Amino acid sequence: MTDKLALPTPLNAVAQPSGDYRLLDSGDAKRLEQIGPYKVVRPAAQAIWPPSFPAHEWDAADAVYERDSSGGGAWQFNKRVKREFDILYGDLSLRVKLTNFGHLGLFPEHAAGWDWLRTVIRNRMQRSNSNLHVLNLFAYTGGSTLAASQAGAHVVHLDAAKGVVDWARKNAEMCHLAERPIRWLFDDAGKFVNREIRRNNRYQGIILDPPTFGRGPKGEVFKIENQLVDLLDGCRQILAKDALFVFYSCHTPGFTPLVMLNQLDLVTRNRSGRTEYGEMTVPDSVGRALPSGTYARWSATE
Repeated sequence: MTDKLALPTPLNAVAQPSGDYRLLDSGDAKRLEQIGPYKVVRPAAQAIWPPSFPAHEWDAADAVYERDSSGGGAWQFNKRVKREFDILYGDLSLRVKLTNFGHLGLFPEHAAGWDWLRTVIRNRMQRSNSNLHVLNLFAYTGGSTLAASQAGAHVVHLDAAKGVVDWARKNAEMCHLAERPIRWLFDDAGKFVNREIRRNNRYQGIILDPPTFGRGPKGEVFKIENQLVDLLDGCRQILAKDALFVFYSCHTPGFTPLVMLNQLDLVTRNRSGRTEYGEMTVPDSVGRALPSGTYARWSATE
């Protein structure tokens, strides 16, 4: 970190409403969202407050995802709804799917991070004629990959689920980025990083959003409390001498912004630059912020 004596002031990353997505309301551990043509209700564990909208507004939702006692859940539809459709959000064209897990393929809180990535990458590209190589681990459906590519980076997009890698490639086609230098990899994050260390490959930017628990393509188990520290050390080793940034985000309970800051230091220690950390939030239509994960990021002094 730049200054060991004084912590930087926490800075929340606020995803501003744009395009075809709006968080309309939140409360009673749920969120009411406008996603393209549909109003959708999904769980929001941290929304422990009363909703602002009257009950009839929530009751009029087109689709509701309800969790069951086993930890799973199912959609309940109040009208005919397409399970897949396309939206524009955060300057990206994205395919939305109402998955059986209640996910959409979209984490709206990441939009502020996409803006940050575009800014820091474009600023470097304006100053340098060399290529900028970015690694996106646990890349899911590719929002950060696409934002980095839009700014001119060469990106390695890696996820352990082949289906979401294919989904991300579809998003790239929709964003007219299919011909851009993006490598689409279906692999285990830890194993890939270790191979990159041995191959002496280095990256000017690293993005990672690790899950609490996951499995690799060959059944490898990822538990964040067991594998994260080694993975961060691997990221430190593949971070180039002329590195531009590290963007680390997480949705694991207990990973507070200060925890994230301390973990980021494992990657960027002894590097000069700017460090920021805080909560990722999405404001609803009355201006109330829904906490939606945490982040810590470092960018080089340019």
